[in-house]
Order: sequence, then structure tokens, then C-alpha cells
Amino acid sequence: MTKKILIIDDEASIRETLSGILEDEGFSPLCAESAEVGITILEEKNVDLILLDIWLGDNMDGLTALEKIKEVYSLPVIMISGHGTIETAVQATRKGAFDFVEKPLSYDKIILAITNGLRFAELEKENKILRDKTSKIVTITGESDVIKDLKAQINRVAPTDAWVLIRGEHGTGKELVAQSIHRHSLVADRPMIEVNCAAIPEELIESELFGHEKGSFTGAHSSKRGKFDQADGGILFLDEIGDMSLKTQAKILRILQEQKFERVGGHKTISVNVRVLAATNKNLEEEIERGNFRADLFWRLNVVPITVPNLCTRVDDIELLVNDLMKSLASRGLGKKKFSDNALRRMKRHSWPGNVRELRNFVERMAIMCPSDTISEEDISIFLIPSTSTNTITEHPDAMRPYEATTFKDAKKYFEKEYLQQKLNKNNGNISQTAEQVGMERSHLHKKLKSLEISS
Repeated sequence: MTKKILIIDDEASIRETLSGILEDEGFSPLCAESAEVGITILEEKNVDLILLDIWLGDNMDGLTALEKIKEVYSLPVIMISGHGTIETAVQATRKGAFDFVEKPLSYDKIILAITNGLRFAELEKENKILRDKTSKIVTITGESDVIKDLKAQINRVAPTDAWVLIRGEHGTGKELVAQSIHRHSLVADRPMIEVNCAAIPEELIESELFGHEKGSFTGAHSSKRGKFDQADGGILFLDEIGDMSLKTQAKILRILQEQKFERVGGHKTISVNVRVLAATNKNLEEEIERGNFRADLFWRLNVVPITVPNLCTRVDDIELLVNDLMKSLASRGLGKKKFSDNALRRMKRHSWPGNVRELRNFVERMAIMCPSDTISEEDISIFLIPSTSTNTITEHPDAMRPYEATTFKDAKKYFEKEYLQQKLNKNNGNISQTAEQVGMERSHLHKKLKSLEISS
């Protein structure tokens, strides 16, 4: 990708000379005759480096412009001046300038400064990506059939530019799937910009996504680039997309289709090239029927759907998950502990309504609270309380598995409950699809679920 260099200088001859030098070196020069014009260009285009004259003959000098630029943008800025002093150079460096070059400009010096500045910016980006990667687990643990299938789907879709809708219940690891897609994508060298749509107040989500201009609302003391802007050329991950308001859905749909937007309080159109990954724990088809989610937005996002399985459908992965979690806890100073075979068997019989997140919390709780190095079945029985949630399988001491049940009636009830719950989970709670798969009338299935105290 050709690097864009912004030249801010009030002398036309300097702008022309620098533009010619940059074009010869394979760069794409952008020119501004004043700081105000330069800042406007920054708001509209993605710039990689700035050449900024200190002595500008307008209302804003170079040092003031440098401060304003550094408030919003993490870009290398090289100051140029025909009347440079050590004091001025020091002042510029303190305000965030990367380098200082004096006029008359030397071809070799200016190219060396630009090369160093771009290399420094790339190193900063790489360091950020490395910090993000080391702070997050980006491997999906498991060898069960459903996890093998999930990994295969990720490997197929990641190297493409296709948009992906990641579905699954709370705690299943939807963010982990997004990170894995990013890691195996063609833009893995660029950061994945994440937005939790459920965590941002409705009145601020437009500013978060699209950015805003200074003074566009109370508290907007400076201009700000939005998440779409930051993700240009890379991946934008919209987590909990089902919690976005209808008003914001309408705006985001237009931007997703056109890849163009305007900042809050702004009038200039900004173009981007963004790949979108979205995730939700909601049944979006039902949300569409209720009028809470736009059907056109759903079809725009649902190019490649990936469903993350519940933990209760992959209990054979629990031992691998526990081992990974215990290694992570040991690295945090919680000691090297392990679960006994009986304890692991007992954990495999639990329904885990909170999925992997619940398992992670439980393992950490046991690592802290259990004094011995080996965690026994007796130890975990104090903390592993059977779920009373109506959409999970309630454990019975004599019916942990159908063949272990005391009576045939208990075994049959356990089997029916586990079987129907897993079918519902695979269909994201869709009653009609589940009824068709199991060969039952929809009304009959409703009655059966009610009698077994299962909620869709």
C-alpha cells in the first residue's frame, strides 16, 4: 500500500519540490498551504506521516498545529524550518515531533527522516499487535468433533475477505473465534478494532463508530476518529450486534453497504475499506419478527454464519480446557494444581449453563480455595452447585447418566431432557427447526419442553 505523506507548508515552491521528491520515491504526497487545511485533510484521509513547517504565515503556527495533531492522531510528524534553533527543535520534540529538518532541504536528509519515521510508526503498530496477542488467548482448545468442525470453518473463511456472523450463547467464546479469524486473515499484521455494542450507551455509539468533530456535542473538546476510521484496511469486530438500537442499525447499514460515512457533527464524506466480523448471543431471526432488528442488516452481516457450540455439547474437551486454564493460573502465581480423575468426571456431568466462561471462573475458584495440590471430587462438590435454570439439565445424584439412573423412568426423562436441550442449542432455540429435526409436531414439542422444564 502506497504511503501517504502530508506536506503542510505555506510556500508553494517548497510544496512542489517536496511533492516531486516524494513521487520519485514512490510515496503519495498530499499538500496543504496552512495548518487548518492540513487538519481538514487529516480528517478526511488516512495519512502515514506529516511534514510540517514551523513558521506558517496564517492564524496557526506549526508548533500549535503539532499539538492539535498529536491530540488526535498517532502519526510521526517531521518539523521543517528555515530559521531553526536548538530551542525550537527541543520545543518541537517535547510536543511530540519525530524529527526536525532545516531548510534548505537536503534530498538525502528528508528521505532518511521519512524512512525512519515510517519505520518507527510500523514498529509501534507491530508492538501494539504483539501486546494485544500476548494479552489474549487466541487458540481454541478442544478435540471434539464440534470443535474440529469449528476450526475447519475458521480456516476456510479466514483467508478470504468475507464477512462473518458469529453466533453462540454467553460464554461460548465468540470473541475467541473472531481473534482466530483475524490471526489467520490476510490483514493479520493490522490490529482488529473491537466494539462492544452492548457496553456503549446509545447516545455515544455513533461517536464511537464514526468519530466526531470538535464541539459536536457536550464534552467533544477535540475531534476524534471513530472505529470504522481506525479499522480502514483491516477488520472491525462488532460484538453483541443484537443490542444495537434500530436508529444506529439504520446508519450502520448504509455505511456497511457504501463503506462511506460522516463524523458526528461533520459534513465531509470519509471512505474506508473494512472487513466486518459481528457476533451475537441473540436469535436474530426472532428479534427481526419482534421488530428489534433490521432484516436487511441481518442479511448484510450473515454472509458466512459460524455457530460456536455450547460446552454441554463438547464435554470431552473439559479436561483439555481445565489443563490450559490451570497452566494460565499457575503463571499468575496460583500454584500448580490439578483435578483428580473423579473430579473431572463429575465436572463432565455438570450442565455448564455459563459455558466456558463459567468453567474458567470455577477452575480459578477451586485453585484459590482448595488448599491441596490435587482437587478431589469432594472438594468440587462444595462449589459445583447444580443449576436451577430452566434451560439446563438439572443433575440428580442417582441419574448423572441415563444408564446410572435408579429407575427406567428417571433414565428416560434424563435422556429426553439432554437430547432436546442439545437439539435446541444447535438450532439457537428455534422451536420450528428443532421440531422438524426430531420429527415432532411444533405444538407437541412445546408441551414436551414445558413438562421437562426446558425453556427455548
